[in-house]
Amino acid sequence: MSPTTLGIIGIILMVAVFMTKMPVAYVMAMVGFVGFAALTSLQGGLNLLAKDLYDVFSSYSLTTIPLFILMGQLAFNAGISTKLYASAYKFLGNTRGGLAIATVSACTAFGAVCGSSAATAATMATVGLPEMRKFGYSDALAAGSVAAGGGLGMIMPPSVVLIIYGILTEQSIGKLFVAGIIPAIVVTILFNITIYIWCMLRPQDGPPGESFSWKEKIKSLSGMGETLLVFFFSLGGLFYGLFTATEAAGIGVLGVLLVAVISRQLSWDSFVDALYETLKSSCMIMMLVAGATVFGKFLAVTRIPYDLASYIGTFNMSPYMVLSLVILVYFIGGCFMDSLALVMLTVPVFYPLITSLGFDPIWFGIMIVMVTEMGVITPPVGLNVYVVYGVARGLAGGAMALETIFKGIAPFMIAVLVGIIMFSIWPWFILVLPKMMY
Repeated sequence: MSPTTLGIIGIILMVAVFMTKMPVAYVMAMVGFVGFAALTSLQGGLNLLAKDLYDVFSSYSLTTIPLFILMGQLAFNAGISTKLYASAYKFLGNTRGGLAIATVSACTAFGAVCGSSAATAATMATVGLPEMRKFGYSDALAAGSVAAGGGLGMIMPPSVVLIIYGILTEQSIGKLFVAGIIPAIVVTILFNITIYIWCMLRPQDGPPGESFSWKEKIKSLSGMGETLLVFFFSLGGLFYGLFTATEAAGIGVLGVLLVAVISRQLSWDSFVDALYETLKSSCMIMMLVAGATVFGKFLAVTRIPYDLASYIGTFNMSPYMVLSLVILVYFIGGCFMDSLALVMLTVPVFYPLITSLGFDPIWFGIMIVMVTEMGVITPPVGLNVYVVYGVARGLAGGAMALETIFKGIAPFMIAVLVGIIMFSIWPWFILVLPKMMY
């Protein structure tokens, strides 16, 4: 049996085992180990498994992940997300759809200290949904803005997906972080335009909230000052090359911790909860990286990525046609798989193909995150939709129907698609800051 045939069988087997709901990390590691052993020897497979597991769990660059997760958990437990929402609410809440616009804007700001799409959605659902329900917002607009806004946590640095992409492709995590800033702001603007148009067509879905004086608005910014200072110091130092991504993460954790302690908004129990959630999330991600690494080595031996690139080359398709097909695969895959697992599974296959066509790897990384952002709000998986659904059940007003939430995210999916088209036509949106950085 040829290596390519064995590789195809391995991929089909892996997808089949996914259907049993076995953890993705274990499935990738198991298929990678068995396939590599079949192509080399049992001893070779065991050596690969031991080496890759050790390399992943002793990797210095991977310490970026638990540090940024801890930064987000401390920010959540210290109530920073509540301050961000309160400030956005006072500035924007008195216009039609203003509360939804404030929610999306606060999602972008919180994503800058969180890095997780699900965590951003859960946090803003807890803060924003009760306010929007209180002022008579429709469930579709309220839940849709929270679920879609949560996806901005994947684009705005520090993004866990971008860290994983950088490690898998050996690209600069600092460049990827800086490249995500403008796209995150552009998508935020597109989401806010979507809300504005929605409320023009259906004014009853987003009635205006209460008004605040300019004195109250300016005063609310004091709650954001420390957070913005931490963000700009951490990522600003990364931008100017003063320290690495791992060092930026450590400085960010220290900054958020100091803000929380000085403001006396972090109890001991909350601190322990933050550590526990960080440990749980970090272990899950580390196991995913380890499994993807083993599977990636198996794919490399089968030469499937290179055979795929050669095969597509025989069709004489334009590079952008190939890119469109790859993006379609990510979109369809995002409907059925977790975004992090999807990236780790597919990057070893598509990255060599995309770079061989002359596309910039930093640009491609941001494009992947844009498409997987659609995956967190598309049925049937739609992780952010289920997060918002779960949070809403415990809030005043009761649960929302899943169909209502999915209906609410449809206009935001169109906005993300517009963003993807824009960044494909004008890649400088993504590349201008990384080029300034170096």
